[in-house]
Amino acid sequence: MPKFCANLSMLFTELPLNERPAAAARAGFDAVEVLFPYDENAAELGTAIARAGVPLALINCPPPNYVDPEGPRGFAALAAEQARFRQAFRRTLRYAGALGAEFVHIMAGVAEGPEARAVFVENLRWAAAAAPKQKLTIEPINTRDMPGYFLCDFDLAMGILAEVNAPNLFLQFDAYHAARMDLDVMSTWDAVKARVAHVQVGGVPNRHEPQGGDFDYPAFFKMLDGQKYGGWVSGEYRPEGRTEDGLAWIR
Repeated sequence: MPKFCANLSMLFTELPLNERPAAAARAGFDAVEVLFPYDENAAELGTAIARAGVPLALINCPPPNYVDPEGPRGFAALAAEQARFRQAFRRTLRYAGALGAEFVHIMAGVAEGPEARAVFVENLRWAAAAAPKQKLTIEPINTRDMPGYFLCDFDLAMGILAEVNAPNLFLQFDAYHAARMDLDVMSTWDAVKARVAHVQVGGVPNRHEPQGGDFDYPAFFKMLDGQKYGGWVSGEYRPEGRTEDGLAWIR
C-alpha cells in the first residue's frame, strides 16, 4: 500500500491539534499534514509531531486568513498582492523550518486571465529562488468547491510548471479535485504523474472517507503501488463520524 498521511486540519478534530499527531500515528498513518498551523505555537506543535514519530508532509501558504469565509483563497496570482504574497511566504517558511515541513503548497487565489498567469509565474519563480531547499507545490482545485480559483485546470498547472522550470516546484495531485472537475482521474494521473510529488484523496462526491462513492480508490492505490509512487498519499476529507471509525481505507 502507499505511504498514507493524515490531514490533521480535517481528521481527529475531536482532539486538540497537538494531540492529533500521536492519534494519527496510533491509527497507522505514516505522516501528517497541517493546512494552516499559524495560530499554533510552532515549538509546541513541532514537539508533538516529533514525539509522535511522524514527519510533517505539508503546510499551505498563505497564513492564516484562509479560515475567514470572506478571506482570499491565496493570492499568489493576484497582481495587486505581490508584496503581501512575499511577506506571507516568508512567514510560511519560518513555520516550515520550525516544523520540518517537507512541502509548502502555494495557493493561487481567485483570479483570471493572462495577467493572473503572469503574476503567478513571477511569484513562483521568486519563491523557488528565495527558498531553493524548500520543496514547493501547486494544486489544481475544482471551482465547484472554490468558485473563481485561478488554478483550476491540470493543463494550466503543467504549463506553469514548465514555464517556471524550478527544480523545487512540483504538482500536488488531489484525486477528489480531479473527479470534481469531471475528469477521468486515472488518465489525468497518467498525464501529469511525472511532475507529482504529493497526493491527496477524499471520497467523491461528498469528500468523506476515500472508500465507496463514485471513484474506485482501491484501484487507484493499486495503480500507485504498481508504478512505485514513493510520495505521500494524504487523506484530506471530512470524516462521516469519528475519524477512527472510518479508517478501513488505509488498512
